Amino acid sequence: MARMMMTIGTSCLLVTMLNAQPPGPAAAAPAAILVAPVAAPGGAPAPVKLELRIPAPYDVRDYRNLLGMPGFSGTLLSNHFKLYLGYVNNVNLLQSNLRTLLAGAQETTPPYAEQKRRLGWEFNGMRLHEYYFDNLGGTGTLATNTALYAQLVADFGSYDSWKRDFVGTAKMRGIGWAVLYYDPVGGRLLNMWINEHDANHLAGGVPLLIADVFEHAYLTDYQLERAAYLDAFFQNINWDVVAARFSP
Repeated sequence: MARMMMTIGTSCLLVTMLNAQPPGPAAAAPAAILVAPVAAPGGAPAPVKLELRIPAPYDVRDYRNLLGMPGFSGTLLSNHFKLYLGYVNNVNLLQSNLRTLLAGAQETTPPYAEQKRRLGWEFNGMRLHEYYFDNLGGTGTLATNTALYAQLVADFGSYDSWKRDFVGTAKMRGIGWAVLYYDPVGGRLLNMWINEHDANHLAGGVPLLIADVFEHAYLTDYQLERAAYLDAFFQNINWDVVAARFSP
């Protein structure tokens, strides 16, 4: 059992960590008891115990299996992995900061609000990169007997029509992502432009195919030739992964 004293402003907090476990993907977040000063009747501060769950950090996924992928240099991929690492680290840092602020009853302050907003941006940066790397490393061929292929034809008229729309979306000026979404309510597929990491996501939509079109995804190998990068991207799509995300 470890004990830690934290001082925030003029408030003194005691957090007693219980059942601490090494962080990992399957490890439950350790529990903690928070003692925070609150006003009691008569104005005297009185400690109130609150149950506080300390979030386990997210793990960095290893994508070195993609090294050697045709059309993507080792330098480009290695730098991209480092950038992804930064998102994971920032998500973990923000989670810790926000929980500390919450422990100090600072949840209505500007530092809490701004870091809460930032968490969504960093989290999407982390998760979208994971989707992106996961849907690479394949042969670039979608089997015509899959449910996903049938849905693409039903919604766009043909695979080629869908691809033309997806590539056109990915070529839009700006920085962000092109995402093939499945809308389970409407039962249809849509290609969407996501500005940076957080704007234009479809509520309730399931991301199936994700293309990173920030300059860092292609500048090292293709300079400003985004179209050539997208050709290489399509040649390396792991359609088995993408099809497994589709559940009509």
